[in-house]
Amino acid sequence: MQATEMMAAIMICLGFFATVFGIIYMYKRENFAMIEKGMNPKEYRPAPYKNLKWGLLVMGAGLGLFLAYFFSEYILKIEDGNPVMYFSFLAICGGAGLITSYRIEKKELLDKKGE
Repeated sequence: MQATEMMAAIMICLGFFATVFGIIYMYKRENFAMIEKGMNPKEYRPAPYKNLKWGLLVMGAGLGLFLAYFFSEYILKIEDGNPVMYFSFLAICGGAGLITSYRIEKKELLDKKGE
């Protein structure tokens, strides 16, 4: 094994462990900040529109994959398929799903404030 391969393996392992340590550290720090403000971190985790967000994201991703397949097979008639087209349609439609989720959440929040 060459020195560059060994160094790459070491750096990948160190990067992975640093990322895990950083995530755990920030999670604990958030909990301590909530305790200092008098909140219970186990009770206070609001995510009222989590299912809506995930549903629209997955639905947008599925629509993007379908559109990429449809374009590559029937409109452009590409034999092997174009992976760039699949990834771009996946990202565009998934992002559109997240934007739709944001707009729905914002509208609901404004409706509740208006009441």
